[in-house]
Amino acid sequence: MAGPLVGFKVVDVSAVVSGPLATMMLADLGAEVIKVEPAGLGDITRLPFNQRAAMTGLYANCNRGKRSMIVDVREPEGRQIVLDLIADADVFVQNWRPGAADRLGLGDADLRAVNEGLIYASVSGYGETGPYADQRVYDPVIQAYTGMIAAQQQPDSGSYDLVRNIVADKVSSYTLNQAITAALLARERGAGGQYLHVPMLDATLAFFWPDGMMHKTLIGDGVEVPICLSDLYRVYKTSDSHVISFFQSPSELTGLANALERSDWLDDPNFLDVAEHLKDFQGFVDRVQNEVSKFTTAQIVERFVEQEVPVAPVLDHDEVLVDPQVQHNGSVVEFDHPIYGTYRQAKQPVQFSVTTTEPALQPALHGEHTTEVLGELGYAGADIQSLRDKGVIG
Repeated sequence: MAGPLVGFKVVDVSAVVSGPLATMMLADLGAEVIKVEPAGLGDITRLPFNQRAAMTGLYANCNRGKRSMIVDVREPEGRQIVLDLIADADVFVQNWRPGAADRLGLGDADLRAVNEGLIYASVSGYGETGPYADQRVYDPVIQAYTGMIAAQQQPDSGSYDLVRNIVADKVSSYTLNQAITAALLARERGAGGQYLHVPMLDATLAFFWPDGMMHKTLIGDGVEVPICLSDLYRVYKTSDSHVISFFQSPSELTGLANALERSDWLDDPNFLDVAEHLKDFQGFVDRVQNEVSKFTTAQIVERFVEQEVPVAPVLDHDEVLVDPQVQHNGSVVEFDHPIYGTYRQAKQPVQFSVTTTEPALQPALHGEHTTEVLGELGYAGADIQSLRDKGVIG
């Protein structure tokens, strides 16, 4: 392995996405990540959807680069294995419900007694205390509580929709990843170990806030044009498909008129005034839509690009994979595994000029490295077999 985090060890007992995606990003940057999973199914993302030969797409996309162990942490011997892992670890990550780690004897105080310099990182849905703390939570619920669903209200019908991917889970992962690396930097500068907690509610609201709540930022009267950027977003239907475009500056509006062969729009002295369009923005959108529908998607993209108007075709998922810029960047890479075959991943997106990274280890089969890691911890073969016979490990 290579990368800026080589030499750091992470013990990951988290599941699903909010924790595992964060630790996968640490692995992408060179950290050693050991994932501790329960017996049976293991991480719930191993549920057999998009599965081949015991590997699923969602598990692979959140867990590459890690070694997998099967350990029953509810058993005293299983808890001891985690403590042994912690002895020389730098980071511990869990996303159990509040209080669960303490009940298992794996809370912050328990682990810090073994390793005072540990970065202990936890994720919860709403927070460790408060009126919702004990409630179960999933990504769409967090979207609702943060106003994200309200921002998806359709201009024409007034109906609401979700952001149809697990944006709350993923932004919580990115927030956690950033917090862990910041804590490691602080420790390198003498701050010592510390406890980190990321509520998904807070992480998602902070992510949504800059534009999603811009109209709620300035408090009191006298705020001019109290709108959000999302109020201005539209999908335009062409004669054969759809495009996305956004035009706000006078130069972009000039380009829009020229691209649509409506130079007469420029005779209107108010056409280049964005504030004028906001007075009846839906009427402006309808004018643009009427003209866009006369052209194919390819024609609109070509014309808009020529006039330097931001534009993109609405690509389906197969089209994303063959998009010229995606291919030029090498944004998606393919690998082969001897058991679950050929698979593709979005590459680690950051390019480092000095601490260059390498492709991470392949997503592990359930418990693939249990024996290997226990051997590294000093467990004898007979002891490992005894633990397996008892069902403590798998």
